Amino acid sequence: MKIVVLDGYVANPGDLSWEPLSDIAELVIYDRTAPQDVISNIGDADIVVTNKVVLSREVIEACPSIGLICELATGFNNIDINAAKERNIPVCNVPSYSTSSVAQLVFAFLLEIAERVVSHSDAVQSGDWTQCKDFSFRKHPLFELEGKTLGVLGYGTIGKQVANIAVSFGMKVLASSRTYKPELSTDQIKIVSQEELLSQSDIITLHIPQTPESVGLINKDTLAQMKDGAILINTARGGIVVEQDIYDALVSGKLYWYATDVLSTEPPKADNPLLKAPSCFITPHIAWMTTEARTRLLNTLFENIKAFISGAPINVVN
Repeated sequence: MKIVVLDGYVANPGDLSWEPLSDIAELVIYDRTAPQDVISNIGDADIVVTNKVVLSREVIEACPSIGLICELATGFNNIDINAAKERNIPVCNVPSYSTSSVAQLVFAFLLEIAERVVSHSDAVQSGDWTQCKDFSFRKHPLFELEGKTLGVLGYGTIGKQVANIAVSFGMKVLASSRTYKPELSTDQIKIVSQEELLSQSDIITLHIPQTPESVGLINKDTLAQMKDGAILINTARGGIVVEQDIYDALVSGKLYWYATDVLSTEPPKADNPLLKAPSCFITPHIAWMTTEARTRLLNTLFENIKAFISGAPINVVN
């Protein structure tokens, strides 16, 4: 049996171990795989592991030896799962491994917007406090999270974790998902429609998967439904928003701030409008990259492959 990892470097640049896989099969690991090399790198592999390498219908049909495809992530929009299903190839993902890490980044963004820690620290280091006539100064407006309304768009595992943290900050929480079930509301978290969430929230955080239905969901029309001066946080997928519309909303002041860990194309193209947007934080898709989350990621990958070999696949998405 042969296992090929197409793009293993980002998940494991060398600080973790692939040994559980090499113990059970011939293992070939590519740090990265260019689009033109996908088919040749897969070769005669029985099991293919991909993080962001696209496995299109063309690729799947050109590689008849594939018996299992493992997504080294939770989202699997880079795999043609229908083409795999037609060939009876299970596609397994890794659910819930990064829940705590993603929720943590949401509040790292939000606290930085509220307090502007880095900007104030830089000002002190550059001498602004030394030269100040008063014992204290601020360079930006500051605000408390307590009492603010947080809208959680996408109320799955990560969305629920974010909502619970928000409650601990004393925030009011509105949540919305594809399965609108207002009867699940609690005293602290109210389940509402998407429209109500957009119009009533001071801060909106996105936690929905990128699907054909959700691509471009946040656009000039849905932005118009939001409060003037709202904050938008995206740790889901870049394609969920129309980036030019986000830029325009930041320039006009419709949005107070946009903080995102994801872009429509990664790495971004030089002409991405958000790279020059005001009031915008962009991190390079790091929410999932804590050591703890990556360890859980690889451990679940190992379990997915062991389960397939034993004849009882788990975490199958197709």
